[in-house]
Amino acid sequence: MKSKMYMAALSCGLILALILSFYPLPYYITKPGMAQELSPIIEVESGYEEKGSLMLTTVRMGKATPLAYALAHIQDFQEIYSVEDIRQEGESDADYTYRQLHMMETSKESAILVAYRHAGKEVVFKNHGVYVMSIIPGMPAEEILKVGDRVYKVDGKEMETSEEFVAYVTNKKVGDAVNIEFERDGEHQQAAITIAPFPKMKGKAGLGITLLTDREIVVEPDIKIDTEKIGGPSAGLMFSLEIYNQLTREDITKGYEIAGTGTIDDEGHVGRIGGISQKVVAAANSGAEIFLAPNEEGVKGSNYHEALAAAKKIDTKMKIVPVDTFDEAVQYLKTLKP
Repeated sequence: MKSKMYMAALSCGLILALILSFYPLPYYITKPGMAQELSPIIEVESGYEEKGSLMLTTVRMGKATPLAYALAHIQDFQEIYSVEDIRQEGESDADYTYRQLHMMETSKESAILVAYRHAGKEVVFKNHGVYVMSIIPGMPAEEILKVGDRVYKVDGKEMETSEEFVAYVTNKKVGDAVNIEFERDGEHQQAAITIAPFPKMKGKAGLGITLLTDREIVVEPDIKIDTEKIGGPSAGLMFSLEIYNQLTREDITKGYEIAGTGTIDDEGHVGRIGGISQKVVAAANSGAEIFLAPNEEGVKGSNYHEALAAAKKIDTKMKIVPVDTFDEAVQYLKTLKP
């Protein structure tokens, strides 16, 4: 009898443990990731070597379970987000991953552009149409297009950029139909899609898609960047610094371990990112001596101020440096003593 009761209690305990550990909740949890050296990821043909290292920082994110959800409330540097906070309306996990990977591609292109131009190298762009990044539920495009489709013609007109596409469709009226030619999994297709009003944007109409230009960047010397499955735009600043350092004779690392984060645009402006506190922890845990953080022109609550607070909380000696532009970051690093 006791043996049966023991087995029943054990079974219940195992079931409860499985539920606590694996049952998915409608939340995501983020925590500090790692700082990853960029020189093995980025290779400029015949590029210069560096004595120190430039590192990107990451945040780990996963679906919440009851146990993980409870622990996140009591552990430092773990954040809880609802599904709506992470994914756009109507976006699946696969669509979200696709969007993050393409944001990384755009970030890499801007980083290459900024670094090569500052190194005095020529940059040439080739556009190949636009990618569908997301689709608004209930809009006409939902029934025809999918995230990842490459649109290259509208009403027989070639579309090289997302701006061209938006400008053309904006001139259409509700009820007008446009003929879309697109590519999906290597197969060319076409379909007519009707212009309709946006459900939450009064006076606005369209097809119901957001787009990203399919842009190819051509540079000399050649460059290879292997980011595997790293997504998002937040490594843009560090990408640009690593590329620039391989292009120029002077080593801006000066032998230091330098981590950082921040988006980069084509003009070299450094932008705000999410999870800055967790990235500070990741950098400190990896032995970084300097951390570059988006300054946001000194506004209250900027990434820089968040990074300072996180560094103080973990009592690290790592120096937190505010930057607003690529130029500022380079000039600061050039002032360091070897």
